[in-house]
Amino acid sequence: MERRKFIKKSTLAAMIGILGADIVFGNLIPKGYQPLALQDPDPFKMFGLDDEMAVLNDRPWNIEAKAHLLDDKVTTNKAMFIRNNGLIPENIDAGTWTLRIDGESAKQEKTYTLAALKSKFQQYTYQLTLECGGNGRSEFDPPAKGNQWTVGAVSCATWTGVRLRDVLEDAGIKDDAVYIGYHAADVHLSRDPEKEPISRGVPMAKALQDETLLAFQMNGTAIPLAHGYPLRLVAGGWPASVSGKWVNRISIRNKVHDGTKMTGTAYRVPCNTVAPGEKVSDGDMCIIESMPVKSLITYPKSGAILKQGRKLNIRGHAWAGELEVARMEYSIDFGATWKECPIEKPVNRLAWQHFSARIGFPKKGYYEVWARATDSQGVGQPMVLPGWNPKGYLNNACHRIAIKVV
Repeated sequence: MERRKFIKKSTLAAMIGILGADIVFGNLIPKGYQPLALQDPDPFKMFGLDDEMAVLNDRPWNIEAKAHLLDDKVTTNKAMFIRNNGLIPENIDAGTWTLRIDGESAKQEKTYTLAALKSKFQQYTYQLTLECGGNGRSEFDPPAKGNQWTVGAVSCATWTGVRLRDVLEDAGIKDDAVYIGYHAADVHLSRDPEKEPISRGVPMAKALQDETLLAFQMNGTAIPLAHGYPLRLVAGGWPASVSGKWVNRISIRNKVHDGTKMTGTAYRVPCNTVAPGEKVSDGDMCIIESMPVKSLITYPKSGAILKQGRKLNIRGHAWAGELEVARMEYSIDFGATWKECPIEKPVNRLAWQHFSARIGFPKKGYYEVWARATDSQGVGQPMVLPGWNPKGYLNNACHRIAIKVV
């Protein structure tokens, strides 16, 4: 009898730990019953995702696309990756939502309703590339801790909102301002209200760019809850972690923002090259800013079979952080030789660019098609994994697909 009581108490304690709250009347839970909050939700239905999306984690939700799901020129809602650090906020009321501007370098503290933001400031629409800093982490060796993203933690949706610059200038920016930091309504995994899951930011130069938005629409409709409804920050070309979701406060700082996941090793890489597996002190880690040049073949799927004598049409996207992609190439001989292919100009700054090619193969057999982008400063993608770093960030090695000619 005592053992059965212990087992029941242990199970209840485990449930409370998962839920992050006391289970009122938990002693009355019928034997074998699982509370609704612990029953597996269906993320595909819950978030309206394509059923080929890959779930990496459910606490918090982290979900990526497969390369072929990103074939659209503008990323669709159902194919947009989800990267969360905490729990999605509940009971959001856009009608009462406010954004507060404060901080040491704000001339005044000022609060705006969502309606005031929409009516007071001019609205802008841009296609903006967002990529998780850890996209491609699964290829690092020695392995890096964290979600093992492959290639699908990237998107380029259409965002509509007001310029962050206009709102900050309306509140007033002191001359000593160097950084902004965002704060949001998502909930820490512990459900401790004193803890923020994430609070990152960018230097003032990035905050004041035309394309840095306080957005309230994604692809022409209200931002889906999983992507930051009703208001989020969008700062394209930098790690997506600086584009905070569910934003309700922006602080203008007179120092580098020191919020959660801005210090230590979070979203930082070694300032100098290190050997794989080498330990790096926090002081020798530098904050990631503009993302590196990268490309993705979105058509066809890897593993495609082609009849001998036919040509293969490929297409995909390329991006380069704050820069443009100047040249796009492909290889079918494992990088021994490269052929240039057309690449379109971006529709606006910080949007990804589209490439295509028609490829012939000399005979039957197995091939790989590799893609390589070069940015406007002449920096190209490495053919293999670039410099190792302990957090597994910034893997921009050439994407490749397998083709069999029969």
